Amino acid sequence: MPFANTRDLTDWQWRVLDELILESTPHTDRRPWKDRPAVLNGGVLRVLRTDAPLADIPERYPPHQTCHRRFQQWARSGVMKEILHALAVDLKMCGALDKKP
Repeated sequence: MPFANTRDLTDWQWRVLDELILESTPHTDRRPWKDRPAVLNGGVLRVLRTDAPLADIPERYPPHQTCHRRFQQWARSGVMKEILHALAVDLKMCGALDKKP
């Protein structure tokens, strides 16, 4: 199934994307990076899917500033394009890409 009830990425989807999204080095103050799946699910894909304001992401996800910063990094580096392509391939393989609502 492409998305679980929460519409977060499935474990299968994350295994594919995990290879695309490399771990980043910690901030200069050595704070650990927020969980990559949480940033992608809550701050990036949720906003793209719903067109909701980034500042309105649920509290279970990282802060919107973190999500925005990581999205910008992924977009500049070309990783975001690879993520969206990989998800589109997954949806097409599941037969869910071209379905009418």
